[in-house]
Amino acid sequence: MSTADRNWDDGGPERLYVITGGRAESTEQADLDLVTLIVSREEPKAGIQPELAAILRVCRSPVSVAEISAHLTLPSSVISVLLADLLADGRVEARAPASSRPDIALIEAVIDGLQNL
Repeated sequence: MSTADRNWDDGGPERLYVITGGRAESTEQADLDLVTLIVSREEPKAGIQPELAAILRVCRSPVSVAEISAHLTLPSSVISVLLADLLADGRVEARAPASSRPDIALIEAVIDGLQNL
């Protein structure tokens, strides 16, 4: 196996260039970060690019951009370009992750309740 073949199979720059159509970012600006949750809105159709079909299959339930990258063993930058295309076509939906910050009002209410005991 030649070096070029190994680079292609290992996700070398040539393969990544082809997958994204030579784009480093999408023409549609999507506010995606690694923890943005993605959910597919449809099943992959015949003739769709294999990487796009794989994303649609992986995202049947909410999955973060980082997890999609890991599942497909592609850099998150490539996944972001592909996701922006899917978002523009309405094939996937992006959701903000559940906030990991506590609800301050709830904490204050609990403290007040405990102090009144």
